[in-house]
Amino acid sequence: MEKIDCRSLLETELSELCAEKGLSKFRGRQIFQWVEQKGIRDWREMSNISQADREKISQFLSLRPADLIREQKSKDGTRKYLFGLADGERIETVLMGYEKDRSRDRQTICISTQVGCPVGCLFCATGMEGFKRNLTVGEITGQVLDVLRILRQENPGSKITNIVFMGMGEPLFNYKAVLKAISILNSKNGQNIGMRRMTVSTSGVVPKIIQLAQDNPQVGLAVSLHSSRDEVRDKLVPINKKYPLASLMAACRTYSQITKRRVTFEFALNNTNTNKSEAQGLVNLLKGMMAHVNLIPVNPVQGSGVHRPTREEMLMFKKILEEAEIAVSFREEKGLDIDAACGQLRQRLECERA
Repeated sequence: MEKIDCRSLLETELSELCAEKGLSKFRGRQIFQWVEQKGIRDWREMSNISQADREKISQFLSLRPADLIREQKSKDGTRKYLFGLADGERIETVLMGYEKDRSRDRQTICISTQVGCPVGCLFCATGMEGFKRNLTVGEITGQVLDVLRILRQENPGSKITNIVFMGMGEPLFNYKAVLKAISILNSKNGQNIGMRRMTVSTSGVVPKIIQLAQDNPQVGLAVSLHSSRDEVRDKLVPINKKYPLASLMAACRTYSQITKRRVTFEFALNNTNTNKSEAQGLVNLLKGMMAHVNLIPVNPVQGSGVHRPTREEMLMFKKILEEAEIAVSFREEKGLDIDAACGQLRQRLECERA
């Protein structure tokens, strides 16, 4: 009998499964707390469960923690983790700290949802690696658990406060797994991370944007926009050919109407889109919307063919949005020196990149 990955199960599912296997439902809650709250990597760590029950549990449940291949630390404190999965594939996860942000410290983890990415955005290193497969629910939640376990070896009181699904992959192409992972990470007997402290990023999968608003209106939405013109966005974000700007913006308006929340639009400033025409086009797109624009100077990615504009061009772009009363800011750059910034995640080791 194939064992079930414990990290992929909701507390209710664990309780029902335990009952089916002749254990009390309460055992399900205990297992869930040990796995999803405390992040154990071995059944023997469950000190309040008898050895006989631990042996029985191990017969139908598996723990599949990822292997830490490498950890890199940026000069700004950002950490990037390269994890090896059970089938030999690799993913990267990034941890970003923001001290005293809005009067509190914030630890944000940027997690992956796929091995590689099928979208193929022009300036994204992940897309250059191609697409291998979707991550399982347990591989998604496991990134939080495995990073937290590393942190707690240094500081037992460490917490993850925010989650952004902005790592490798298109989250909305792995929709069911992402939605279930969000529920597990939100559970009060797990990490208990608030829904409003989680954000799902998408390149523009229109039907799933609307479905997300209906299924979980508490979770934040970030859209990788990068251009206000279809002819430019077709090249930068190829999914635009399937879901052009008119349909994407209509979906974002529907999202805001349902959730009463603003949409964050990510705009990677580069030599193809940092001009007055693009800025005015963006103003026209967002007029009357609940929106915030994150301006991101494009990060160096070998082979992308795009590069950063001048500081003067970026400030000009921002000023046009501000004068039109569009909420806008430059996103704080994190982890650039370790290739952990936006668009830089890959699954290969540095020595394999020559």
